[in-house]
Amino acid sequence: MIHQTAIIDSKAKLAPNVSVGPWSYIGEGVEIGEGTVIGSHVVIKGPTKIGKNNKIFQFASVGEECQDKKYAGEATRLEIGDNNIIRESVTIHRGTIQDNSLTKIGSGNLLMAYVHVAHDCIVGDNNIFANNATLAGHVHVGDFAILGGFTGVHQFCKIGSYSFCGVGSVVVKDVIPYLMAAGQNAVPHGMNTEGLKRKGYSAEAISALKKAYKIIYRQGLTLAAAQHDLVELAKQEPCVQLIVDFLQNSSRGIIR
Repeated sequence: MIHQTAIIDSKAKLAPNVSVGPWSYIGEGVEIGEGTVIGSHVVIKGPTKIGKNNKIFQFASVGEECQDKKYAGEATRLEIGDNNIIRESVTIHRGTIQDNSLTKIGSGNLLMAYVHVAHDCIVGDNNIFANNATLAGHVHVGDFAILGGFTGVHQFCKIGSYSFCGVGSVVVKDVIPYLMAAGQNAVPHGMNTEGLKRKGYSAEAISALKKAYKIIYRQGLTLAAAQHDLVELAKQEPCVQLIVDFLQNSSRGIIR
C-alpha cells in the first residue's frame, strides 16, 4: 500500500507489494524489493537498491549524499540486502569514487535507532548495531558482530565476525573475529565465548579460540610470530582460520 501523501519519483522502481507510509519520499534511482515496508517520514534517495522483506522505520534517511568534503555529486550508490530492520532516525550514506563508489549492507541486520553508516562502509549479514552506534567512512564489518550503544568506529577500521564491542566503545584499530572489546579506546577483553556458545560452537572450537587469544595477547609475541602459531592452530581447528585471514587483510593494525 502506498499512502496518498507519499511522494514516489516516477523513475523509482517498487515491487507491487511494497508498503510506503505517509509523508515518505522515494527518489529517482531507488529500487525496492517485494515485501519491504517503509514507515512514515522516511527519505530514500538513489542510486539505491533495497532487497526483499526489509522494514524501515520513521525518520530514517537512506541513500543520502555522504558527508565527505571530497564528494562532488558523483553517481555513487547504496545496496541493502534482504530482511533487515532499520529503526527510527537511522542514517545511511552512499559511497564515494575515492573508494568503490559503494556503501553496502547485507541481509538480516538490525540497526537500532540513530545508527549511522557512513560512506563506503561494507557491512555483512546478521549484525546488531545498538542505539547510536556509528561507523565512519570505509569501515568493514563481518557477520554476526554486535556493536553496543554509542560505539564509534574510526575510518577504515575492520570489525571481525562474531565480535562484540561493549557500550560506548571507541574503536580506532581493527577488532579481530570472535573478540570482546570495550573502552575508550577499545581494548581486548577475551573471546566472545557466550556468544559463540549461543551460535552452536563446540567446546573444542571455543577452547581453540581461547588458545588463539593467548597467542595474540598473552605470550608477548610479535604479530608476525603470533600469525605463524595461529596458522598451525588453524590446522587443528578450522574456526581459527577466520582470524588468520583477518590478520592478513588488516591494514590499520589490531587493538592490543
